[in-house]
Amino acid sequence: MPGPLAGYRILELAGIGPGPFCGMMLADMGAEVIRVDRPGGNPMAELGHEVMFRNRRAVAIDLKNPRGAETILKLCEHADAIFEGFRPGVAERLGVGPDACFARNPKIVYGRMTGWGQSGPLAQAAGHDINYISLSGVLHAIGRKNDLPLPPLNLVGDFGGGAMMLAFGMVCALLEAQKSGKGQVIDASMVEGSAALMAMYFGFRSAGAFSDNRGTHLLDTGAPFYEVYETADHKYVSIGSLEPQFYSLLVEKLQLDKAKFGAQMKVAMWPELQQTLRAKFKEKTRDEWCTLMEGSDVCFAPVLALSEVQKHPHNAARASFIDVDGMTQPAPTPRFSRTPSGAPRPRGKLGTDTRSVLADAGFSADQIADLEKAGAIRCA
Repeated sequence: MPGPLAGYRILELAGIGPGPFCGMMLADMGAEVIRVDRPGGNPMAELGHEVMFRNRRAVAIDLKNPRGAETILKLCEHADAIFEGFRPGVAERLGVGPDACFARNPKIVYGRMTGWGQSGPLAQAAGHDINYISLSGVLHAIGRKNDLPLPPLNLVGDFGGGAMMLAFGMVCALLEAQKSGKGQVIDASMVEGSAALMAMYFGFRSAGAFSDNRGTHLLDTGAPFYEVYETADHKYVSIGSLEPQFYSLLVEKLQLDKAKFGAQMKVAMWPELQQTLRAKFKEKTRDEWCTLMEGSDVCFAPVLALSEVQKHPHNAARASFIDVDGMTQPAPTPRFSRTPSGAPRPRGKLGTDTRSVLADAGFSADQIADLEKAGAIRCA
């Protein structure tokens, strides 16, 4: 793969959800990411993981087999980084923890991603995205007024606070290792990562501009000019007319009473304005509102389903969504002017590259055959 991370080799001790997403980010940017699967596969890493496992070389190694663990350590000698998403202490028990990897390659970067972090009273407890964003304060802040907190899929904890923070941390450590010649461990906690995403709101709270009453603020559906509205054809549009000039244009395009609704920040008028906007947007279809507002400074967009996004003219013009092996998926992002990412390759089958990866690391054909016979590896 071309891309800004071309030349880096990274081992991914494959898991589910955020781990594969971190690997996708690194592989999309050109790193050679080697996905290490269990020889029997992982049923939990099947449904929904096809896109996230793109662009990898796929090997199958039994980490519970001492010879399998030794094989991983041998691969570490030829790698720049390795990452895992086990509970704290599991990698050590398997023989592939940080100290064992550093003994083979002092410069290797070792990424670790967990929900609670590597230490603390909850470190060994099971959990999921919804639990981690609960502890960070994120979940409490999301939802409509006088309603339950609303989980934003698993985007904030797993992918934003976990996978993206780990990928960022690994790239930072890889850059530092170029200067120091030494690797280090990255402890990526989804609680802390999701909390970092709330930095602006901690700032608002310190300034007295953000309370614990969700659904009452500018960006959480409290303000009627930053909302989602249903249209005549039972679809939806979004508006984000925050700045005064954008709000004025919204009032103008909707032909609202300027004398009544001209004072944008008159909070006492927000409930009435919201009711007015709900009625207004139901007067036209979503496409009709697009004709009237899309591309203007109202800050408007149709709310598209996943089945629609690829066909939107803006997304189509930028090729924001692509087809890989017949599957629609997001294109690699961000984009680079001089070292662009290449076209993604579909997910490789279990053990497809076991022989070639081990051969690259110096294993002979007889050694590979012996490891396969011992059940330490699986070759497709």
